[in-house]
Amino acid sequence: MRTLPRVAVALALVGALLLGTVWLVQRRLIYFPDRSAPGSVPGARDLSLRTSDGLTLGAWLIPPSGARDRRVAVLVAPGNAGNRRHRLPLAAALAAEGFTVLLFDYRGYGGNAGSPTEDGLARDVRAARGALSEQPGVSADRVVYLGESLGAAVVTELAAAHPPAGLVLRSPFTDLAAVGSAHYPWLPVRLLLKDRFAVADRIARVDAPTVVVYGTADTIVPPEQSRTVADRAARLTRVVAVDGADHNDPSLVAGQPVVSAVAEVAPA
Repeated sequence: MRTLPRVAVALALVGALLLGTVWLVQRRLIYFPDRSAPGSVPGARDLSLRTSDGLTLGAWLIPPSGARDRRVAVLVAPGNAGNRRHRLPLAAALAAEGFTVLLFDYRGYGGNAGSPTEDGLARDVRAARGALSEQPGVSADRVVYLGESLGAAVVTELAAAHPPAGLVLRSPFTDLAAVGSAHYPWLPVRLLLKDRFAVADRIARVDAPTVVVYGTADTIVPPEQSRTVADRAARLTRVVAVDGADHNDPSLVAGQPVVSAVAEVAPA
């Protein structure tokens, strides 16, 4: 019986050590940047974005490639992995439909300095919006925000402060703690998280036509969380449930469901 207190103390120490380790390395479990510089792309204009805290971020401005120029720009906020080169198929699909597209990399991604955090990504997307609004032929009232997964959280926060002409959220989660708890149910995720990304709360304050696109077989973001975000949207236009699609299914990465959603909320 005397050993029981010792065992309890040992288990408490192990638990404390585990929680402390998770606290320290948690952002490595959230952000998965491809830090390599993506270089240049034929037909795209290289842009440098300047954040409010002094970082310079790389970006591409991709003009319409089809016969029609809608005179609508799409600001793409990427998910938590890769860099902007991985979003080229999406940009090409949007450009073919007559949209101007801005692809950019967050801090710590695509050769950029810095490390990603919720506050940092909010600064980064504001720098992207500011640079886009300065481009010839781009009007602030003809900009659509498109966010994928974590990027959906980033553009929702931006849209609450600076409403776009339209908002498309691809595979959004309700908040980061909810999706973290789904993957790590044995951890007190809400207690530990530094970055919150409260999408479901913020979307209720967004005054813009909104389309939510998600896959019914998503193994990263539970589909019910995307449906909850749609239910909370102040100006929901439509919900697009792609049957059988997982989180990175081609139909969601650069497919017609996403392109059509952008066209639906874009001004005429």
